[in-house]
Amino acid sequence: MKKPHIKPTDKETVLKDGEFIVSKTDLKSRITYGNAYFISISGYSEEELLGAPHNILRHPDVPRCAFKMLYTLLEAGEEFFGFVKNLKKDGGYYWVFANITPSFDESGKVVGYYSVRRKPREGFKKVIEPLYQKLKEIEDKEGMEASVKAVQDLLAQKNVSFNEFMLGIQKGVINEL
Repeated sequence: MKKPHIKPTDKETVLKDGEFIVSKTDLKSRITYGNAYFISISGYSEEELLGAPHNILRHPDVPRCAFKMLYTLLEAGEEFFGFVKNLKKDGGYYWVFANITPSFDESGKVVGYYSVRRKPREGFKKVIEPLYQKLKEIEDKEGMEASVKAVQDLLAQKNVSFNEFMLGIQKGVINEL
């Protein structure tokens, strides 16, 4: 399925407390499962989502380097924690705090990815939005590798891993860049 061209709007949908968005993908990030909450909030039907690339939900405000970090961790067999702004079918958006893990078969081979997303904590945007905006500006001027380096420099400055940084924001421990 080709990614549809959707014009983003400023209409935000806030996730419900205690609700979880769950999805599974194959190794090429094609959606193989989505729970009812995922289907409902995305605005797509189950038929439209199943088999579609997960980036059907990619909002242009999220820098590409965030996904580079995601796949670097997953390809190393590690889990990913991070904030993602998703694009709904109607152009609206919703923010999630995502935990994505590799799925393994009986022999230990990675066969896909499993993602559980929840409502981010109140106040996360004051850290994430300026960071993502800065990274997008770097990407636009210097390319994705420069934005990846900017993330690595920030993590080195704070002496934390990517996941520790994101978990720190979600827990309210990190409240500024």
